[in-house]
Amino acid sequence: MSVKHHVYLVPGFFGFTNLGELLYFGHAYEFLKQDLARRGIDAEVVTIVSHPTASIRQRTADLLKAVSETASGDDGPIHLVGHSTGGLDARLFVSPGAQVSDALELEPFARRVRSVVTLSAPHAGTPLATFFLGLFGQQLLKLLSLFTMYVLRFGRLPLSVVFRFGHLMARADDQLGWKATLLDQLFDQLLGDFSSERRDAVTKFLWDVGRDTSLIPQLTPEGIDLFNGGTHDRPGVRYGSVVTQARPPSLRTRLAAGLDPYAQLTHTIYAFVYGQTQRMPLTQLPLHTPAQTAALVQAYGAMPGPTACDGIVPTRSQVYGRVLAAVRADHLDAIGHFDQPAHQPPHVDWLISGSGFRRPQFEAMWKTIGDFLMEEEAPR
Repeated sequence: MSVKHHVYLVPGFFGFTNLGELLYFGHAYEFLKQDLARRGIDAEVVTIVSHPTASIRQRTADLLKAVSETASGDDGPIHLVGHSTGGLDARLFVSPGAQVSDALELEPFARRVRSVVTLSAPHAGTPLATFFLGLFGQQLLKLLSLFTMYVLRFGRLPLSVVFRFGHLMARADDQLGWKATLLDQLFDQLLGDFSSERRDAVTKFLWDVGRDTSLIPQLTPEGIDLFNGGTHDRPGVRYGSVVTQARPPSLRTRLAAGLDPYAQLTHTIYAFVYGQTQRMPLTQLPLHTPAQTAALVQAYGAMPGPTACDGIVPTRSQVYGRVLAAVRADHLDAIGHFDQPAHQPPHVDWLISGSGFRRPQFEAMWKTIGDFLMEEEAPR
């Protein structure tokens, strides 16, 4: 009798798995589920609903709740795949002695975990979190989240919104450019295009974001240093990471984005967040093992520099355990949010970075993840 595997996909910052057709892991879920079935693996793949910007401890408690509800009927192995902050949730879940919930006991499930895969995760933090600690940064982050949900629902933002937001980004260093009234207007315009039911769900999601933003300081390089000091690897668990590096904003990436005004102005958003992310303090860059360094050099042709990033997380901050793949991609490409509308179902992008990441690279990357998850199941 085959053993049943339980695979959990853990979303990152602003994960919105619970917003109906707005699927965070949509493409990844379908591919991984089909890939495991082709291998003859009896596996249940579950996407996690997390508090979007709550603390890592709270988000890990959300993960524990989902695992307890879906994996209590047997003693099959558990595998965790976390994107961005979801990778940190997964690490805390398996850390020996971790206490994340008063209502549920973690250890019976943590000791069943066989593998942890992190994608584009900020294991050494990200300077972008430091920017978002400010009041305007928090408002901007909520707006970017709404942008993401809008694009996944409707395909693209209205050009009127893009032009106004692009103007705001162009004046990022001018305090007169930070107009709260403009942000309110953009919110109202975008929310007005959703159905009444969907608008209520999105509004509640954004309210949850504003109510608890304790995750943001935890993702700064200084905050993650404290997290790493208290979070330890569990013996017997295999840890692997997928690393992403996007091209720096330049004339080349603008040309790659195309001549469409929407693409050009959303590329401005990418250029802004990239500029914030590349400010990683040299003292916060982690040391890598020879095997990790070799994997990065083989993939990129050279060791990524201290400013290399995927637009959201520094590239060298993403390395943890075995480097399963190191790809040219932005932060959202790895979970299927890239520009390939002809594919069915379509891939929709909002962080237009000009990375060139497409479905073939996506499938190869997720097949590698499947290989790692089921490594112990391979014929010997």
